[in-house]
Amino acid sequence: MEENLKYWVALNLILAERLKLTQKILQHFPSVKEIFKAHAEDFIEIGVEQKIVDALASRKVLDKAEKVIDSVYKKGYTIVTIEDNRYPEYLREIFDPPIVLYCAGQVEALKEPAVSIVGTRNPTTYGRAVAERLAHDLAVRGVVVVSGLARGIDSVAHWGALKGGKTVAVLGSGIDNIYPRENRRLFNSIIENGAVVSEFPLKSPPLGLHFPIRNRIISGLSLATVVVEAAQRSGSLISARLALEQNREVMAVPGNITSEMSQGTNWLLQAGAKLIEGWEDVAMEFPSPLKEHLLSQKEVKLTKLPDMNMPEKEIYEFLKPDGLIHIDEIVEKSKFSVSEVLTHLLNLELKGWISQRPGKYFSRNLSC
Repeated sequence: MEENLKYWVALNLILAERLKLTQKILQHFPSVKEIFKAHAEDFIEIGVEQKIVDALASRKVLDKAEKVIDSVYKKGYTIVTIEDNRYPEYLREIFDPPIVLYCAGQVEALKEPAVSIVGTRNPTTYGRAVAERLAHDLAVRGVVVVSGLARGIDSVAHWGALKGGKTVAVLGSGIDNIYPRENRRLFNSIIENGAVVSEFPLKSPPLGLHFPIRNRIISGLSLATVVVEAAQRSGSLISARLALEQNREVMAVPGNITSEMSQGTNWLLQAGAKLIEGWEDVAMEFPSPLKEHLLSQKEVKLTKLPDMNMPEKEIYEFLKPDGLIHIDEIVEKSKFSVSEVLTHLLNLELKGWISQRPGKYFSRNLSC
């Protein structure tokens, strides 16, 4: 396996964006090593274009692969190839599995039972609350939550899972090129309690074509894909379609019929997706004995948050888990001054009870 590592990395450097061609070449040769020993005619007869043939014949790509491997190990990352026994079995089952995964964090998290939670980059307060609660409730019971580290539902799902267990992020860029940049802190938190993976070389940019490619990994790692909020034309619906093609469960959270962000999820439900109201609905679709094991954990010990003092409790009671309250309304309803309300809200946020949204709007954290 270690002997073949540079060949797998070299092939990935050339073909990371060419899934069908990768499968065609792998099916034609008995081993990855033989690909780099083959003659040009061997590739031309299966329709490989000349520039790819030249790249495969060049010694430079193998030298580059060795440098990449050295860099990966120096950074403390892991490389998992498709012939590695650490490679996740669910992912190996899909039609076009990635031949290489670059991994930061706990590689063993890739083989644990998982559910992907995906959705819009512009969620409503309702969508954020549901994604956070669902991710937390699954993670605290030992299910790994998979998502794409994107803004919106993806990030909320990762943060919710981290409050109770493990999460895996699948990137549309290299793991040395975190996108979006504001999720660097989230990246660092995930590698402490899960893993961040990508099939793209370390410094690959977040190109538009990368995201549909990476979506098959998000669904492929998972027993089920849950779409929380999505517009009619959404990348999350691509993940749902890929999950169906991979013979995985597709689930959706119902939404407000007047909300644009519910059009995609409600369409999925009309098309036969499983309706999800809580973690139990997800667990019910799992195979035995995993289903029975999860459903037996109706009550779990949740992470204890710092206690509130009386003024904080009064402020907290004004807030909702699925709606936003502006600071002016809180001041109006409370007996405290603006400065006192700001102090209490800051303390509640630091303790993990509430979240602040742009424009001085606040909501309860559902996973508390």
